[in-house]
Order: sequence, then structure tokens, then C-alpha cells
Amino acid sequence: MQQVLVTGGAGYVGAVLVPKLLQAGYRVKVVDLYIYGSDVLSAVKDHPGLEEIKGDIRDRPLLEKIIPGCDAVIHLACISNDPSFELDPGLGKSINYDAFVDLVDVAKVNGVKRFIYASSSSVYGIKETENVDEELPLQPLTDYSKYKALCEEVLLANREPGFVTLILRPATVCGYSPRLRLDLTVNILTNHAINNGKITVFGGGQKRPNIHIEDMTDLYIKSLQWADDAIDGKIFNAGYENHTVTEIAEMVRNVVGEKVEIVTTPTNDNRSYHISSEKIKRELGFVPQHTIEDAVKDLADAFQANLIPNSMTDIRYYNIKTMQGLSLK
Repeated sequence: MQQVLVTGGAGYVGAVLVPKLLQAGYRVKVVDLYIYGSDVLSAVKDHPGLEEIKGDIRDRPLLEKIIPGCDAVIHLACISNDPSFELDPGLGKSINYDAFVDLVDVAKVNGVKRFIYASSSSVYGIKETENVDEELPLQPLTDYSKYKALCEEVLLANREPGFVTLILRPATVCGYSPRLRLDLTVNILTNHAINNGKITVFGGGQKRPNIHIEDMTDLYIKSLQWADDAIDGKIFNAGYENHTVTEIAEMVRNVVGEKVEIVTTPTNDNRSYHISSEKIKRELGFVPQHTIEDAVKDLADAFQANLIPNSMTDIRYYNIKTMQGLSLK
């Protein structure tokens, strides 16, 4: 694997992944709309191994132009949460599903050897069982998770010798990125703890699986390095630990300071997600090395260094607000 195409490489995860790929010796092409800022990859913009392409993954002729010569695709690009998807379901489907069909087809035709897909642990829906593993049936509850699941089917149907497929179902990613999201549980609570001195927890008993952004990006790099037979056609959950929202709030307070107030209010949203990541540990030896507390510390350090200005008001930290401000069609 020499040349890697990262779709959505200027997104939350991509902004941490792309510099790591370059550091590991890969040549990287990024295709992204750059709707969260053109300077996301500024730290590596002059790297000789990086090619940045501002473009839409729904543009098949563009894909046919940029994919030849790529050994692997890491597909991150999507409308990346339920509220953003529901703003315009037609737009969401065109980006998250229709474009995926073309992307897989063009990749396969042009000799891509390995296709790594960022699915989501939300494809399981809500399960009563304590350990939600990869053997359980999928019961997506929203269009966002439904199309994530349908893309998995598309990819597996296209798998053949020489076209290795890997599906990862990440937990919610947390921690600092140059393209920061402050609309994810750990990141939201940390932002409010630091800047308001108060965390509001809605309900609190719901479980939310998380994985540190450093672990998630390390996993994508390892996914380029494992032997074909270790990953081909495989599906793996990727999470760290399952904690309740109240437990996460308490972890945030432990890092930020005991003066932070935690206020709990009732909620009608009792969705509780929990996943088992035993399979990826057992088969590939992958065990996350970073805790939720580490993510909170990294965010706290970034706030201290003034790397996160206007965190309560700048819409670029909030996917749905940014999507609402766009006229993307």
C-alpha cells in the first residue's frame, strides 16, 4: 500500500488521520468539500506526499480521474449524524449511499486493492443484550444508520480476490482534532464544563460507547498493514468502553475540576447504545490505548492554548448548524 485515497480527509477524523498517514510514509490523496474550512490540513499542506482535491464524491467523473493509481481507499466522507441527515434526507442519501455505490465501482475497476469503510455502531439500533457484537442482526433506527448498513451490503457484494474489503463500526469518536466537532457527547460535556462551569445531563442512564480519535486513526493505519486474510470481508466493532452519560460527565468533572456543576434533567430520549469490541481484540490484537479522560485532557489543553476560539457560537464546530448554513444540493 503506497497511495491512499481518503474521502472526507478534511473532516473531524480525517484531519488527524491524514498527517499520521503521511508520517507513516504513505502518499495521500484527500477528496473533500472543505465545508468546515480550507485550512484544516494546513500543518501538512506543503508535504510532498499530499494531494488535496476540493470536490464532491458524487462526481463520478472526478472519481474516475483521481482514483487510478490508488492502492487503498479509506472512506470517511458522509453526512455524519442523524440531525444533519434529517435536514435533507435526499441530500443525505445521495452522499451517504448513491455516491458510495459509484465509489466502490470506480475503485474496483481501477485496481484499488483494499477498501476500508467507516460504518457506524448505530447500525445495531437499540439492543437489550449487554454485549452487542458483530453477530447480532442490524436494526437501524434512522435513515442515517439505515444507509450505513446498506453500504455495508454493497461493499460485501463487490468483494472478490484482489479487492479486499474491511468494514469498521466505530463507537462515537472523541478528543481534539484540528477540525473539531463539539456536537459529540464527550466533547460537548467538556466544552460546557470548561466554558460554563456546568454540565447538563439529559437523563444520564443511557450508555454511549466512545473511542479516542488517536485510537481510531491508529486503527485506520493498521487497517492498511494487516494481511489480506486477516481482514478480508470482515466486520469489526471499534470502541473502548461503554459508559453512561452520567459516568462520562463525572469523568469530565474529575479532569476539569471539582467546581464543575452537574445538573441532571429528565429526557424522553432514552436511547442507550453499547457495543462489544472483543472480536477486534481477539482476531487482530487491537486494543485502544487512550481513555475518555485522555480525550478530555486533550480538549482541555487545546482550550488552554486558545486553539478552540468561540466554542459556543462558531457554527463550524457543529455539523447541523454548518449544514443549515449551507445551500448544498
